[in-house]
Amino acid sequence: MRLKVTMLLAVFSMFLFAGVEAQAQETTITGTVTSAEDMSPLPGVTIRVKNTNKGTTTNSEGEYSITVSQEAATLVFSFVGFKTLEVPIEGRTTIDVSLETDVQQLSDVVVVGYGSTTKKDLTGNVASVSGDELDEVTVGSVEQAIQGRAAGVFVNSNNGKLGQAIQMRIRGTSSLTASAQPLYVIDGIPVTTESFSQVDNETNPMADFNYSDVESIEILKDASAAAIYGSQASNGVILITTKRGSAGPTQFDLNYTVGTAEPSGRRGFLNAAEYRELFGEAFDNSAGPGGTLFGFTFNELFSLDLPGFNENYDSNWSDQPYQNNTSQTLELKASGGTEDTRFYISGGAELLEGILIDNTLDRYSGRINLDHSASEKFDMGFKLSLTRSDQQRLSSDNAFSTPMQLVAQVPVQPIYDEDGDLNRNTLYFNGLLYRDGQSFNTTVFHSLGSAYLDYDILPNLSLRTEFGIDLIDQNEERWFGPSVARNTGFPEGLATNRWVRNLNWTTQTYANYRTTIAENHNIDATAGISFQEVTTDRAFVEGINLPTTAFQQVASAAEVTAGTADFTSYNFVGYFARANYDYNDTYLLSLSGRVDGSSRFGENNRYGFFPSASVGWILSNESFMEEQDLVTFLKAKASVGVTGNAQIDNFASLGLFGANSYSAQSGLNPTQSPNPDLKWENTVQYNFGIEVGFLQDRISAQMDYYIKNTDDLLLNVNVPGTTGFTTQLRNTGKLENKGFEFVLNTYNLTGDFTWSTNFNFAINENEVTDLNGQVIEGGFINRAVEGEAIGVFFAREYAGVNSQNGDAIYYLNRQPTQAEIDNGIAYQLAQFGNRYVVGPDDFSRAERVVIGNPNPDWTGGIGNRFSYKGFDLNVLFQFVVGNDVYNGGGTFMSCNACFYDNQTTKQLDRWQEPGDITDVPQARLFQSNGDGESSRYLEDASYLRLKTMTLGYNLPSSLLEKASLRNMRIYVTGQNLLTFTGYSGWDPEVNTDFIDGNVALGTDFYAAPQPRSITFGVNVGF
Repeated sequence: MRLKVTMLLAVFSMFLFAGVEAQAQETTITGTVTSAEDMSPLPGVTIRVKNTNKGTTTNSEGEYSITVSQEAATLVFSFVGFKTLEVPIEGRTTIDVSLETDVQQLSDVVVVGYGSTTKKDLTGNVASVSGDELDEVTVGSVEQAIQGRAAGVFVNSNNGKLGQAIQMRIRGTSSLTASAQPLYVIDGIPVTTESFSQVDNETNPMADFNYSDVESIEILKDASAAAIYGSQASNGVILITTKRGSAGPTQFDLNYTVGTAEPSGRRGFLNAAEYRELFGEAFDNSAGPGGTLFGFTFNELFSLDLPGFNENYDSNWSDQPYQNNTSQTLELKASGGTEDTRFYISGGAELLEGILIDNTLDRYSGRINLDHSASEKFDMGFKLSLTRSDQQRLSSDNAFSTPMQLVAQVPVQPIYDEDGDLNRNTLYFNGLLYRDGQSFNTTVFHSLGSAYLDYDILPNLSLRTEFGIDLIDQNEERWFGPSVARNTGFPEGLATNRWVRNLNWTTQTYANYRTTIAENHNIDATAGISFQEVTTDRAFVEGINLPTTAFQQVASAAEVTAGTADFTSYNFVGYFARANYDYNDTYLLSLSGRVDGSSRFGENNRYGFFPSASVGWILSNESFMEEQDLVTFLKAKASVGVTGNAQIDNFASLGLFGANSYSAQSGLNPTQSPNPDLKWENTVQYNFGIEVGFLQDRISAQMDYYIKNTDDLLLNVNVPGTTGFTTQLRNTGKLENKGFEFVLNTYNLTGDFTWSTNFNFAINENEVTDLNGQVIEGGFINRAVEGEAIGVFFAREYAGVNSQNGDAIYYLNRQPTQAEIDNGIAYQLAQFGNRYVVGPDDFSRAERVVIGNPNPDWTGGIGNRFSYKGFDLNVLFQFVVGNDVYNGGGTFMSCNACFYDNQTTKQLDRWQEPGDITDVPQARLFQSNGDGESSRYLEDASYLRLKTMTLGYNLPSSLLEKASLRNMRIYVTGQNLLTFTGYSGWDPEVNTDFIDGNVALGTDFYAAPQPRSITFGVNVGF
């Protein structure tokens, strides 16, 4: 790592101090920049000589001075919230300008499927995140960069491990068993987002994508916007457009960051004295006559199972999962070109160290985007990115080898033995041995490329052809040395290797026609065809017994014990069309339709049709709005459309056979029942919205209400055993999402000190309306059941503690039998509202009920941006309200000393004598007194988080000119700096990584917290 750091700094220094431009005959131009609204001076305005890399900024009085060569023709003035202005020099030495406000910028281009439009003319619901916003964050993937910035887009990181899969939901979850992740389209090409991990936690292909190359992100939320992608759009579509070059001299941008991180949350565990106290009491409460338990006294029992208990140890195991870390990034970008050929090139290295021991990620990436105009009618180009990532991964949350489970070790045992070696005689296998005794390396080569040809057949008719490839080569190597392999049953070592190649290629051709009829009738029509094929090759091999720790490959194993390989594929074909019409720039209509065919569905339903329609009315363009000045812009819109979901296993509709063997003879056996009628899940979505701008768009807002109804759910339905199968994949069931979204943008102050605010929040209600009588289990206690939200928690309802005897008690939630009442099994306590309860010995008699909901009621974010002279401050808060989290690890770590595991400090509040009022039952060793799966371990996990805070300073032009630099910015960024929550766990943003599926939500099982990071950076333009 030290060598890598040195190399990064050397490269950084080389570019930072490279060269000084030759000076031609020059002239100095001065002037003042003011606001056209109130003529106040504008500090921080960027002034650039067009088609050069020379520039400056205004001072606190709005004044500037710039030296230009005689041949310079034009100055370009730009400032956030104001319209960019180009002013010819024409021999002048003094140029004063006034900039007009352009807060909402309704003419801004918005990328949509197979084309683009403007914000003003958009009738669908599209949330946009600019590349400038992403440049100010330091996160692991593009999904995390979106978090809190778009209404109705819920992003949840499973835990704090590097390179993890991330859950994203756009307007709720629209499927139970098919994928609920959105479709990602990069530069027009659908890309692969599924994990190809062998075991344990999932990998995330989107983590290979360098989000600093992003020009813009558009999130298509309603069906009008997304239906053009048809069968893959039920979960929403995320369009990512990468940066392109523009004509002019080559400009370079160099960015270097260095930072460190720590856990964003901690939870308290018992120290040695507290442990001895609690467990001594638990032993006494459980001991029989003679003060023994299982025939042992307290000291005997604990000395047998916990060597060193009576010694003077006080080990803090809860700090052991974490490591000191330093992460660095270095990026160099170049862009420019001529009017005919433009280019954008970037390259970078990221050396990331996680907060958990033995968790690192090194990522090297490069990109080249090239556009060439062969003639006035013919354009062509390509975009190519290459990424290599080397990740030292960790086991899943459910393995003792994962660092977080070190907290289960007891504080009365030493971490190291007397010789300074790691203690091997601990309660559970000492997970710290995995630091040096095993490796779990994943290497990924990820190539994403696309090429296009664009030809103007007529002045208003163009034809475009695109071809794209998304290629992932992933290799997982795992080795367990002798020090830990005996814990896996192979004392002489174990090695595995798994290789996956996923090739996703797409081609599409479409025509676009634009015309204006009789001045007021504008038509924009698109029609085309697309084809996509995805193939996956996999191979796996395993070997045991390696000669020494220097040999860690399967090739060195004495015995190869397992090996397999397989291949699978699927494809889509689509035919699509869209027409946009507006009359007099006031009345808007958009129609789209797509027909998709997929190899995944039955021969009777191979094709599906996905139409949409939307209308818009720009009321602010009507004559009756002309006499007022308050409302600058007002638009009403409505849409309806159908989208589909095809994210299921390949060949799911076919009758399949598998190979087997019997007495060394090969054979076949049926493995899947055919369903030729299998088809897409369909989601019908309605959207009603209003966009409004006040006071010259100093204040703008957007409100939307939507209803999403999904039917023909893809579910495994129980079938009679006489068929030879237990289940069959069928279309049955329905669910609904409905909600409200609100976005508010304000420019609060302009002048020397500027302040702007962005606020968004969303409400979503989810309900499973029909499952044909089925119940779908998932996670620890999650369920999908009719009349409830997806993934509700279904378990016994914890009532608390009987204040007279310390028993954990549970609500019966049914009318007890007379025998239960007579025998005292079911009884009433005024303390608990006279509902019938049962004690811990009759836990199983309590009726399981819905005890909570993992889906949030509200999500959103609020961002504020401030600037003063050369300084800028950007602060983003993100919030989630109303979601519950089930602490699956609570039955071990918070069970009032039911077993040896170290306990959370909350267990010190246990019941000790009659009359005690507490929610922690009496401590009882080796007895179940409240540790069953119940609402005892369910908590409200609402939180407000300071997600991002960035403070930057742009060096003044007087210093930049001396170094021949275009700009230089020094900044510091913090991520997850503060979290306000009532959740007692490590982190309220959690979903354990070893349970898959849309139903398995909101479970915390020793999941690592998100990192709290501080990053220092410098960006240099020259």
